[in-house]
Amino acid sequence: MSVPMFNLAPSLKVSRLCYGTMTFGEQNSIGQSFRLLDYAYGSGINFFDSAEMYPVPQRAETHGRSEEYVGSWIRLRRIPRDKVVLATKVAGPSGQMLWIRGGPKSLDAKNITEAIDNSLLRFQTDFIDLYQIHWPDRYVPMFGEVEYDPNKQYCFIPVEEQLGALSRAIDAGKIRFIGLSNESPYGMMKFLQVAEKLYGHHKIVSLQNSYNLLSRSFDSGLAECCHHERIFLLAYSPLAMGILSGKYFLGDGGPCNARLNRFKGVMDNNNSWCAGRYSEGESRYNLSNPIIRAATKEYLNIAENFGLHPVSLAFAFILRHPLIASTVFGATKPSQLQEVVDACKVTLSAEILDEINKVHIKYPNPCP
Repeated sequence: MSVPMFNLAPSLKVSRLCYGTMTFGEQNSIGQSFRLLDYAYGSGINFFDSAEMYPVPQRAETHGRSEEYVGSWIRLRRIPRDKVVLATKVAGPSGQMLWIRGGPKSLDAKNITEAIDNSLLRFQTDFIDLYQIHWPDRYVPMFGEVEYDPNKQYCFIPVEEQLGALSRAIDAGKIRFIGLSNESPYGMMKFLQVAEKLYGHHKIVSLQNSYNLLSRSFDSGLAECCHHERIFLLAYSPLAMGILSGKYFLGDGGPCNARLNRFKGVMDNNNSWCAGRYSEGESRYNLSNPIIRAATKEYLNIAENFGLHPVSLAFAFILRHPLIASTVFGATKPSQLQEVVDACKVTLSAEILDEINKVHIKYPNPCP
């Protein structure tokens, strides 16, 4: 069975599995990355997601490698460009990645245009199918934060300027469609309002936010916005950084090269916590949180009771959602890729969904 497809936008048909490449250049060498891309493409996956800051954990020495590996694979394997859908993302302001345009400092027109041009060079392509803003150019609670604090807001680049730069890139043939990521209902609706108000500004077609058994906050506000505005979700982190696979609940705590083990924080000699190299992931998917562990164990029990692989349960739950076009996943091994592809064949019964919702009511969104 080939991976099913979804019409994300006119003339943009994507596989319902989107292979995220954030490990390429850090956890995966170029040879390993090529073999994984071969496997994914051969399984019917045509949708590949990257970002200018990848791989993660981000550092100057590896900046841009993920895009470079994907671009080299397309060229060396002579993959017809119209057979793959390339998505990537421009980094928002952070101040921590000085090797990316000095921070980056903002998402003004100059930064967006420069980011697009650099991604095109790394991909070795003339156009990018879906270009996304990785996170907003304004304060927004994310990566584990849930409450908005007005005191944290700062001066930001107007949406008009951001969308104007992206729209000009579409008109120039550099990108085909625009998407958002890690966005709130306000932000999404603001982009849609500006596109409708200003002539020549293109509408966004997708939103890439987290969605999984442990994180269903999309359903609270964004789902209604997406439904009425015909925007589809690209659900990232379907396994909650691998937690829902069950591997961290094995007797040995999971493989030492698994992300939450390989990059985890530690206690120093003064008994103070030192964040790991992937602090964004640790802040949301904290295995020391007893609620996260309890909820995960109950989902793993559901999978076991109904004779399902935990990966199949997690992906089938996401793919049944009518507003989700594709789920963005990572895999560092062919065996992991196969587990994900197999999950496309699974349909959850009403009884299984009822058991899932009982756990959700008991432990609502422990990984927001």
